[in-house]
Amino acid sequence: MNEKAIVEALLERDPFVTRLFFHRNCRPLFVGLINRLAKGGVRWELDEVVDEVYMLLMEDDGRRLRTFQFESSLYQWIKVVALRHLLRKRGQVIELSLDDAPYIIEQDVLDESMAHAAVPSSAASDEEQRTAEARADVERLLARMPNQRYADVLRKLHIEGYSNEELAAQMRIRLPNLYNIKRRAMAQLQQLALAEAKA
Repeated sequence: MNEKAIVEALLERDPFVTRLFFHRNCRPLFVGLINRLAKGGVRWELDEVVDEVYMLLMEDDGRRLRTFQFESSLYQWIKVVALRHLLRKRGQVIELSLDDAPYIIEQDVLDESMAHAAVPSSAASDEEQRTAEARADVERLLARMPNQRYADVLRKLHIEGYSNEELAAQMRIRLPNLYNIKRRAMAQLQQLALAEAKA
């Protein structure tokens, strides 16, 4: 069943597809979100997350789900939407830090921005313009990073499509070292973006 058929079945509230999609297919995604949120100090149960995300997507006759444009994978889109909603729901205050909390949040925001920046849109010209603007914003922030090694790591992983393993091999470092570099790079990018937003 392709993603378009899944979305149509969800909007029609097909009970079999709904249960299969939210309770089985999305289970790894939701478990990953729960683990990420736990590192940021927020506790959720799996059933709570399923209920929250389902209600969010289906309220107002599926208004939010109908905004999905099939420009990224359905699962990636749900991950970003769900993470933002769950953080708002719990009213989590995100402190600036160089550890996990900023990385947890900004990684998903960056993934979404990079997806729009890296994948050309086949929609109308205004969508193409938004894609070009997203690419320009990402590149501008990366160019302004004080540590260009960090910028290069983010560019290769999120724009050029390197896997963690490929990049670690190219850099001749171990995977745990790459993860540490990536975490510090995300923290630096977050600080730069927040400073720019306040300016």
